[in-house]
Amino acid sequence: MIKRFVYLGYYLKQLDWKKFWLFLSHAAKQTHRNKISILLDVLLSVFTYNISILEYFQFRFFEKNKDERKLWAGTGYMFEYQLKMNPKNQRDILDDKTKFYRSYGNYFVHTVADITDLKKYPEQTQKLLNNPSGKLVFKVADGKCGVAVEIKNASEFTPASIVDFMEKNSFDLVEEFIIQHPKLTELSPSAVNTVRIFTQLNANNEVEILGCRQRISVNSSVDNMAAGNLAAPIDEVTGIVIGPAVYSDITKPEEINHPVTKIPIVGFQVPFWSETIAMVKEAALLHPQNRSIGWDIVITENGPGFIEGNHDWCKLLWQLPAKKGLKELLEKHQS
Repeated sequence: MIKRFVYLGYYLKQLDWKKFWLFLSHAAKQTHRNKISILLDVLLSVFTYNISILEYFQFRFFEKNKDERKLWAGTGYMFEYQLKMNPKNQRDILDDKTKFYRSYGNYFVHTVADITDLKKYPEQTQKLLNNPSGKLVFKVADGKCGVAVEIKNASEFTPASIVDFMEKNSFDLVEEFIIQHPKLTELSPSAVNTVRIFTQLNANNEVEILGCRQRISVNSSVDNMAAGNLAAPIDEVTGIVIGPAVYSDITKPEEINHPVTKIPIVGFQVPFWSETIAMVKEAALLHPQNRSIGWDIVITENGPGFIEGNHDWCKLLWQLPAKKGLKELLEKHQS
């Protein structure tokens, strides 16, 4: 119980108050309950179900009974679960983008380099500067959710100036801007729309797929739900999107068609699906010290490739598109 008080302090410190009041007003309007009763329910739920304050609204607990609430995996639960599955002293190859690309580089379909590579391998620098997109993406090694990312035209740089730029601006990595598969560009051209696949190694070191999601940008240069974008469930076997796309913002409706391009989301076939699943299952066994990983995958005309792997993968992206709590999929791995 003491741990839950610590978590509550963290939630309050990190709370987006503007979003909180928006969600509270929406819930009160939807349920015709007064805000005080909802606030009391929020606090009770934080302690009872090990969720964060905003997750009470995002999981729509204001509409759910006790049995339904027990099914959802919230921030507190996921923190403890992922700490067990991906120990702190082992997760650095997922936490650090430089270490990730060195550990899983065989699964990349785009050119990536750090400052050491740029100085040591001039041919790689030239390949980056001449990449087909004409753009470069600069990142910090520990960046999350599209934060600390800068996109620049490759024509602005020379082999010498690109290193100077990275050192001056504290960037650790530079990548070629990925040209995604035309089908995904047709669906949403504003950003590279990645697939997220969640894997789990079971007690026999076999790979289990916990879920597959298509992230979809909406007039945004990134595709993260946290930035206001959509996510939809993908059938693990066929690679077809099998349900509407949803926002993490509870005031917005689900989308059957893309709100800007009007391309159907439900029924969308993700290209190279069998290759994508095969790649993820193979990679999940490569460093089994990390047992539960959320993989970000880009689909190009040349097939799938990794962007990154996440040890602290998002419970919202996992559960909201499924429209149900999925905690039971994790509980069997706890023993």
